[in-house]
Amino acid sequence: MNPHGNPAPLAQARARISADKRQRALDAITTLERDGHPVTHTTVARAAGVSTWLTYTDTIRQHIQAAQHRQAARPAPSRTSPAITPSTTATLRTELELARQEIKQLRQERDRAQTAVRHQLGRQLDALTTHDLTTRIDELTRHNHQLADQLQQATEENTALRARTTSLEQDLAAARTSLRRMIRTENTAR
Repeated sequence: MNPHGNPAPLAQARARISADKRQRALDAITTLERDGHPVTHTTVARAAGVSTWLTYTDTIRQHIQAAQHRQAARPAPSRTSPAITPSTTATLRTELELARQEIKQLRQERDRAQTAVRHQLGRQLDALTTHDLTTRIDELTRHNHQLADQLQQATEENTALRARTTSLEQDLAAARTSLRRMIRTENTAR
């Protein structure tokens, strides 16, 4: 945590990550188009490993639409549907089972990582002693009292200044009235 509250390094890191994701999306569009795969927001997101939300931003969406127009302008290759054979079905089942196993492993890894993070956070919280917390509370209480005192002083000064302003406005009004009388008296005397 940055104790001084300087957000510049975080903003720079976020900008680098964003630029990297955009570049991956643009590269995915080029690869999909080159390989003859349909260019859609979903296929680009999957190929680039980014969210579909990113593919709908103006800059990426324009590239996707341009690629789609280029693909639509090309003559469609003749596609003959391959005959489904038992070996193809068996291969697909095997791939499906492998994908399920991989998903299961990834979920287990995710659960282990979450548990490790929770334990680490618990250790960090346990490392804070009661003395440290008491010291911090006392420091915050002192600071709160100082702010309350400053507020009280500012309120008193404000009230005094308002009273002074009212008094000066009354004096000014009286001086104006007196000046008008003097001017009238001078004008009538002539």
